[in-house]
Amino acid sequence: MDEISINLNIADRPYRLTVLREEEERVRKAAAIINDRIKTYAQNYAYKDRQDLLAMAALQYATSSLQFESEVMFRDNHLTQKLTELDQLLANHLKL
Repeated sequence: MDEISINLNIADRPYRLTVLREEEERVRKAAAIINDRIKTYAQNYAYKDRQDLLAMAALQYATSSLQFESEVMFRDNHLTQKLTELDQLLANHLKL
């Protein structure tokens, strides 16, 4: 596993991280998305400090993650059900 050290700024604070080389682009993109969201919140809402903005960004992304997990679980269950039905149809057809 090829790891590299990268420097990121999130909410005007520097962070030095060690990541897998193949994950660097994704981590940098995630940091950029967080900074964009913080900037949007700062322009549209009253806040006391950056912690408020970070909390709102974290809440938004956690909510989105939970929604995505719920949708994936529903699709997986639905797919499993349909595959079971298809398997039963094929088994019945082959018995003829």
